Amino acid sequence: MSKDLILASMAMIIALISYSIGVFGERRTGTIQLKHILFFVGGLIFDSTGTALMNQIASENAGSTFGLHQITGGAALILMGFHLIWAIVVYKKGSEKAKKQFHKFSLGVWTLWVISFVLGMFVGMGII
Repeated sequence: MSKDLILASMAMIIALISYSIGVFGERRTGTIQLKHILFFVGGLIFDSTGTALMNQIASENAGSTFGLHQITGGAALILMGFHLIWAIVVYKKGSEKAKKQFHKFSLGVWTLWVISFVLGMFVGMGII
């Protein structure tokens, strides 16, 4: 396994852990808090880093075909960005009702992200 692949994999695992802590911590407390936003930021940063490294690896190895993993991964990354912006808005200016209902959207974005994460593992292992 190459150094870049190890770094990319580590970044994605850290993203998974960070984003999961943010999403399920927010769900457990029942409201959005600053600490959850910080975990969302960490998840987005590490996911972006891992994605960039994986793209670099793919480019150096004649790339891969555009498929379901790229579609779900791209959508998840965009939604994570939107999710972070919305989390900040709800945290700063949202009503108590909005803060308490925010977790529904969080769980949906997290689910798409995990699907893409698993698809990426399957693609990397040659299963898909």
